[in-house]
Amino acid sequence: MRIAIGGFMHESNTFAPLPTDLQRFRDGSLTYGDAVIPIWQEAHHEVGGFIAGAAQFGYELVPVAMAWATPAGPVTDEFFDHFTDALATGLKLARADGVLLALHGAMVTPRHPDADAEVLRRVRAALGPNVPLSVSLDFHGNVSPQMAETANIIVGYQTYPHVDQRQRGLVAAELLARAVKGAIRPVCQVVKPPMLLNLLGQDTAREPMAGLMRMAREMEKQPGILSVSLMAGFPYADVPEMGASVIVVADGNRSHAKAAADELASAMWSVREQLNVLSPEPEEAVRRALASTKPPALLIDLGDNIGGGSAGDGTVLLAELLKQHAKGFVVVVHAPAAVEQAKAVGVGGRLEVTVGGTTGTLHGDPVRVRGSVRSLHDGKWVEVEARHGGRRQNDQGHTAVLDLADGNLLVLNALRTPPFSLGQLTSLGIDPKQARAIVVKAAVAYKAAYAPVGGEIIEVDTPGLTAINAARFEYNRIRRPMYPLDGLE
Repeated sequence: MRIAIGGFMHESNTFAPLPTDLQRFRDGSLTYGDAVIPIWQEAHHEVGGFIAGAAQFGYELVPVAMAWATPAGPVTDEFFDHFTDALATGLKLARADGVLLALHGAMVTPRHPDADAEVLRRVRAALGPNVPLSVSLDFHGNVSPQMAETANIIVGYQTYPHVDQRQRGLVAAELLARAVKGAIRPVCQVVKPPMLLNLLGQDTAREPMAGLMRMAREMEKQPGILSVSLMAGFPYADVPEMGASVIVVADGNRSHAKAAADELASAMWSVREQLNVLSPEPEEAVRRALASTKPPALLIDLGDNIGGGSAGDGTVLLAELLKQHAKGFVVVVHAPAAVEQAKAVGVGGRLEVTVGGTTGTLHGDPVRVRGSVRSLHDGKWVEVEARHGGRRQNDQGHTAVLDLADGNLLVLNALRTPPFSLGQLTSLGIDPKQARAIVVKAAVAYKAAYAPVGGEIIEVDTPGLTAINAARFEYNRIRRPMYPLDGLE
């Protein structure tokens, strides 16, 4: 068997002003042909699973192209057209017996609110109707029925934090290999209950989501059911397909797939109120952190969740920590200009600089800080553990660590980087266990790295592009009614 592999992954926050263009993908990962292999082969990512599947399931690997960028605003139509055309053309020229494709499921462009479905439409047009197509999706994909009509197999991550990506890639690869051999005739069905799930309720280790996942795994044991994926959706996209969904892949029987998907969607709907998790305001949260007897307290900055497309330069919690005269905190802020100023004064130099608020004050006002430059770094490190996102090679750009006195450290980086790996701090010589409080600009994805070293976890209802409270946003294009916005009974 010749199996072609590729991918085009972006989680697009339609409320974010920063468009995702060619440079953003270059900052992330953009590879063509054989160059895909060394970047993703060892990664805890579905493309790593695709590659490993060649030996495990006996196919010849044909790498085509892979693009990934940090979540931000919608992908530009120019880059979307360029890369999708390159991907579709490469897959057509590969003359493969089957195709493995890594998509996110929540990519948006100005012209294509359901961009992943458009990628699949163009790929299918290039391949023709008979080449089996197996697709992996992020747990946060806003899945459309059109995707299931185009792909033969769709497999989503089933953990949040996403630590099963490589394994789910192997599932997609195994099902494709069986389909190419004629052992199965996979068909997909998508069911979408009218639910918006906030990110805290999506945590797969937290009830009732944990119970729903157990139900999904039990359903996969039914005869004729090949795969079940419960998808939480990405709430920061004002598009018609936004929201939760269930994907079932069955062997030749679409009605069987629909019945199973309906059953799981109904179970999700029955616990909708428990899935809507609330959080304290910043002042109360910082007060709790400073009083905690289990340091380091982790202050989860939900409104500036970089992995959800926010700016990474939020100052609400930094300002509150300073206001409450906190000692021993660590805060990371995206501040390229401040990094350059730190490099100019050098290690040991004194620096007074303004950070935050460069993309507006939605995440807080700019904050003036004073300190000494403790260290300067290139911002690169390697993550060898299974972490959310599955990336091995990490780069937060040129980075400066400022000592603000009282044991307070401010990390300034030049590239927006989600806190999915402790290497973001340990590569700078910072021991997280020695901090009294750490601000983590995330929602749930950080847990695989930070939970083992953290003490009390305090999830904070901060304002911003990724605020946990959906009522903070004005939705104009989503399906209505939608729980909890419309209070459906």
